[in-house]
Amino acid sequence: MTMKRAPKTSNPGKDSASGKNGRPKRKNSFRETTEAILIALLAAMLLRAFVVQAFRIPTGSMKDTLLVGDFLLVNKFVYGVRTPDRIPVIDAEIPFMRLPAFKAPKHGDVVVFKYPNDPKLDYIKRCIGTGGDTLEVDNGNVYINGNPEGEAFDLGKKFDPEDGAYVRRTRIKSPYGKTYVVRHYVDKNVELDDFGPVIIPEGHYFMMGDNRDNSSDSRVWGTLPGENVVGEALVIYFSWDKAAGMFNVLDSVRWSRVANLIR
Repeated sequence: MTMKRAPKTSNPGKDSASGKNGRPKRKNSFRETTEAILIALLAAMLLRAFVVQAFRIPTGSMKDTLLVGDFLLVNKFVYGVRTPDRIPVIDAEIPFMRLPAFKAPKHGDVVVFKYPNDPKLDYIKRCIGTGGDTLEVDNGNVYINGNPEGEAFDLGKKFDPEDGAYVRRTRIKSPYGKTYVVRHYVDKNVELDDFGPVIIPEGHYFMMGDNRDNSSDSRVWGTLPGENVVGEALVIYFSWDKAAGMFNVLDSVRWSRVANLIR
């Protein structure tokens, strides 16, 4: 078998990226900048869709854990990434799927989820019960499978100017390793808080706000289907108190809350 010899090039040592004078061609600076921006945008979109997303707290249903004006990061990866279910701009609904999870929401987790009555809205509450649990609220106290939500420590009462009412704060040390503070209005008849008992269906979760008397949660709209779960709240990366005024920046930022882990 004969082998053909490759033809010699007239300019050895040069490649297709070389210019007329043998120097490498440079990309157009505008093109380079555009490509860098597009790559950064794509990376940000993938990060937001599949790993971490930023959220802002608009209501006081999770006081004192989360305040109005808190900005937080949510881990969307840990419970299994939920792919986008709507097309932006035209707001068209599309089929979605969920990737494998590292864990399921457990008692005490602070969870972001799609509001069952309007999936376009994101809600955030604390997971109080999981599938198979029997949950009851008696005289304002939560019981799970006949046991108290956790060991309770009375922190006393204080006036909340935002709500215009006195609130009693109670620290809950749950048997699931979580410690958090719940609130009740002092002048509210706690007997009106009675609820259940209910058995939480498998694959569902019972969600409640820490601000127990000012929260629309599973006591109102029912248990949360697992498919609605978005992610676990991780950390407060910024907090803004609009009551301090737009022109008083230093006092408007709640510096003590920045970088706080959400428990």
